[in-house]
Amino acid sequence: MKARVTVTLKTGVLDPQGKAIEGALKSLGIDGVASVRQGKVFDLELTGSDKAAAEAAIKTACEKLLANTVVENYRIEIA
Repeated sequence: MKARVTVTLKTGVLDPQGKAIEGALKSLGIDGVASVRQGKVFDLELTGSDKAAAEAAIKTACEKLLANTVVENYRIEIA
């Protein structure tokens, strides 16, 4: 089983790296980008077949390690 965790900054939290990317895109002549927010993606290879247990374990990992829940949101996708 595979899982993907996507971590992004919460709305309202300043994203200086996203702003830098936005500026770089404009300087490269890439038009049509209104704003950029950067984040992190974690791809996990899981053992076992219990989807509920896997999701609970990944949620614990997000809360304790993968995301700073004060300023970041996370989304879990299990396939």
